[in-house]
Amino acid sequence: MSLINKEVNYFSAQAYVNNTFKTVTKDDILGKWSVFFFYPADFTFVCPTELEDLANIYGKFQAAGCEIYSVSTDSHFVHKAWHDASERIKKIQYPMLADPTHAISRDFDVLIEADGMAERGSFIVNPEGKIVSYEVSAGNVGRNADELFRKLQACQFVHEHGDEVCPAKWQPGAETLKPSLDLVGQL
Repeated sequence: MSLINKEVNYFSAQAYVNNTFKTVTKDDILGKWSVFFFYPADFTFVCPTELEDLANIYGKFQAAGCEIYSVSTDSHFVHKAWHDASERIKKIQYPMLADPTHAISRDFDVLIEADGMAERGSFIVNPEGKIVSYEVSAGNVGRNADELFRKLQACQFVHEHGDEVCPAKWQPGAETLKPSLDLVGQL
């Protein structure tokens, strides 16, 4: 079953952000764009490369009115320990959500029950709290922050311009498509 337009359930989670612990709830995501970036576990191999990639362009996401939430089933204490121990993770300024109860991972349908860890899932959530784009990858395949940002921009564009759609490889300022009844019949 698709998760497109699924409303994120209420959650309350501890996060490690800006050298402190903070509670993040569903209320914090409403009214702005969000990216939920699930990864299997702290102190692993592929995860720090992805999280650093996001950290390197976090300013672009912020400028686009979007908050990033990285999520794993580790506790917020483990997030802090990893942040303190890893040069790559020290670059992170976005909230690192702790999901030790697996509630958030289950809600986004990325929990690997047998392992108690999340798949690599990237979710774009609109200001109404609904999932508008997502991708889930195998644990041994890293993701690309630039492509996730491009998808965010496309989602924001179509959210604002409901009568237009973005073709493959669309970039802001590029031509969009306006579906017509003639084209719909050809699908």
